[in-house]
Amino acid sequence: MAEKLVAVKGMNDIAPPQSAHWEWLEDQLRALMARYGYRNLRTPIVEPTALFVRGLGEVTDIVEKEMYSFEDKLNGEQLTLRPENTAGVVRAALESNMLYEGPKRLYYMGPMFRHERPQRGRYRQFHQVGAEALGFAGPDVDVELIVLASDLWATLGLTGIELEINSLGQPAERLAHRQALIAHFESHASLLDEDAKRRLHSNPLRILDTKNPAMQDMVNAAPQLIDHLGPESLAHFDRVKALLDAHGIAYRVNPRLVRGMDYYNLTVFEFVTTQLGSQGTVCAGGRYDGLFEQIGGKPTPAVGWALGMERILELLKEQGRLPEPPTPDAYAVVPDAASLSQVMPLLRALRQAGARVQMHAAGAEGMGSMKSQFKKADASGARFALIFGADELAQGQVALKPLRGDRDAATAQWVLPLADPAAIAARLRAD
Repeated sequence: MAEKLVAVKGMNDIAPPQSAHWEWLEDQLRALMARYGYRNLRTPIVEPTALFVRGLGEVTDIVEKEMYSFEDKLNGEQLTLRPENTAGVVRAALESNMLYEGPKRLYYMGPMFRHERPQRGRYRQFHQVGAEALGFAGPDVDVELIVLASDLWATLGLTGIELEINSLGQPAERLAHRQALIAHFESHASLLDEDAKRRLHSNPLRILDTKNPAMQDMVNAAPQLIDHLGPESLAHFDRVKALLDAHGIAYRVNPRLVRGMDYYNLTVFEFVTTQLGSQGTVCAGGRYDGLFEQIGGKPTPAVGWALGMERILELLKEQGRLPEPPTPDAYAVVPDAASLSQVMPLLRALRQAGARVQMHAAGAEGMGSMKSQFKKADASGARFALIFGADELAQGQVALKPLRGDRDAATAQWVLPLADPAAIAARLRAD
């Protein structure tokens, strides 16, 4: 016997009934994006490795440790399974001259890949939804995206999600802050762990993200970026806060919020929760005005966010907000295989009329007994059994028997003509 093959560690199947929850959440997201004027963009899962090295920064955890990169055996091209999709969106916009006619509001959803230790809400293949506004420079669109995410929490009925914001300023301001950070960390060199020492001169801002408890006091005393912001950056940030106040959206300014990619500037934000353990960030993003230029385009303002589908679904489950998976309106009980040529066209007509109908299918031993069919009908969750007995078919009729609620009520069973599938479908779909 051949060896049993299993899925790659951290890359999971999504099967019914859980897949119905994914479809429901995707429907909610698509509807919300449409209300805000964001249109769908679908980019390849595989991109040139250089796109992420240049876009995210060489000295980032994603590029250094987490990317699934490989060489194309046919032409030697260096390729990577996308670890995030903002860089891919910008690449697509540049390649197609998408902004020639003006700014664009876009969204995407799909799988991303990072080689991490699998844990709750964090997998090696994970799924993100992102909203990206390309070509908009003002703080109003920063806030629009934050409000969009806030409206999603309200739509889903989620609570306990808090907003943290910060400003990273502009490159010259970050450079001054960078030099101040290096000086601070060098003065406390004995407290730095090996990871911090490695990043000291390449990416000292990432040291602020350390989880090492022995470094926390020293990191908390480090110079803050906001003290190096100029008037324009401060004005942008003040306007973001004022517009959030106008919406009544609560937030906390977190001066240590830096985000994990090098392309961010000015506004950055995270929506966080304490209900998912260590994986508390459910949605994050910010402004990335320099990314277009980093990957070969002209300077172009842009802002966006991404959320993790797995984490949102975990939070919905935690708060009891997941809907029941959809069930059939009816289960067709067919005692005799010979009648299928009469029954199956009617079932098709019912589906075309909008009813959800599941048919009992013949097994190796035939259709099975009526008793076994009714057990399967009940297990399907259908509201009705459609009974195609010999007597009913001889009279050109079908019996509808309720499988939920008061099954024994004398008025709870209907006999309807086969010639009127629209009437049957209406009865199946009626409340």
